[in-house]
Amino acid sequence: CKERMRQMENEKKRTFYNQDETEQPQKQTDDQPVTDSDSKPEQPEAAAQTDAPDETKAAAKEEKEKDKKKKKKDCKAQLEEKEQELADQKDQYLRLMAEYQNYRNRTTEEKKKIYGDAKVDCVKEILVVLDSFERAMEAACADETYKKGIEMTFGQMTKALEKMGITEVPALGTAFDPNVHNAIKQVDDSEYESDVVCQVFQKGYVLGDRLIRPAMVAVAV
Repeated sequence: CKERMRQMENEKKRTFYNQDETEQPQKQTDDQPVTDSDSKPEQPEAAAQTDAPDETKAAAKEEKEKDKKKKKKDCKAQLEEKEQELADQKDQYLRLMAEYQNYRNRTTEEKKKIYGDAKVDCVKEILVVLDSFERAMEAACADETYKKGIEMTFGQMTKALEKMGITEVPALGTAFDPNVHNAIKQVDDSEYESDVVCQVFQKGYVLGDRLIRPAMVAVAV
């Protein structure tokens, strides 16, 4: 029995030693420090983690540049659009001003013409009265006071017409001008040269350069 117990004890020791030898390499393996060769497989992952923020920053920066260029392009397009609108408005304004100036010039000329026509029509009626006063002065009159009154009235009317710019057409002794003279007959008069007005039957008048009434005359031949 003692021998048997000794054998069992020896077997236990051997078993223990064998178990200890088996676990020792495992322990050494677990406790062994990490070397460069063991950490090498983990480097790509670490590098990827380091490069990831840089790529994100680069992408963000690129996106920011794109947004900046887009905004700049949009602002430029809006500016060009506003400049075109301003040019169109300026062109319309200039056209409107030109049309308005033409309208003013046209209406001014029309007013002058209307005023001139009304003035001429009025003067034509006055000239009839003036002719009557002139014939009255040529007629014989025993009352000198009455005749003097007619002459004074005739002089006042003549001055009033002159203030209005109305003047008498030169006739007697001047060369015949069909533009301002109306020849009603020809007279063989040795006192005057040929085609010269020798008699005036009715005086003519002009308003500036506008003929109101031609002078009615006789022309020497």
